[in-house]
Amino acid sequence: MVRPDLSWLRTNPAVPRLHGERVVLREWVPDDLAPFAALNADPRVMRYYPSPLTRAQSDAFVRERGVPQFAERGFGLWAVEVPGVAPFIGYVGLAVPAFEADFTPCVEIGWRLAFAYWGRGYATEAARAAIAFGFAEAGLEEIVSFTVPENRRSVAVMARLGMSYAGEFDHPGPPGHALRRHVLYRLARP
Repeated sequence: MVRPDLSWLRTNPAVPRLHGERVVLREWVPDDLAPFAALNADPRVMRYYPSPLTRAQSDAFVRERGVPQFAERGFGLWAVEVPGVAPFIGYVGLAVPAFEADFTPCVEIGWRLAFAYWGRGYATEAARAAIAFGFAEAGLEEIVSFTVPENRRSVAVMARLGMSYAGEFDHPGPPGHALRRHVLYRLARP
């Protein structure tokens, strides 16, 4: 059996490790890829995305979006663990969207957790740590978040984070996709 080349994971720059009361935001490691692929294949987790991801698409997401932004910007998508509960539950982090809209360029806070860890406050706790880092360490002036209006769980996290509703827009994802309409939330540096 040919082992995949995971050298891109071992060439991470120093990824800041962040701590909440129960969560740790850390660098990605090879053991994260299989559980990340499983959550990306779960239709419950991917309900508000165009489609679930294959293993190759999931690995590419980490390789292209999860890892490189730390080297480029000093922040990115952290792997999230809950010590004593699970070594990996998903990601939370800061990213620069690749599309153009009237509110870009910007920095977005986003999250994607395995279904088994929903409803426990982990997304909110981890996002608070990432936001605090974004304002205090990365010097950001504003952080945004967006999702489809029907994604009430994510909208509730945005509200718990103190973000304010700032309107709606059409995400430029797949043309004609039923989930194009998104709500935008904003949070200014305190």
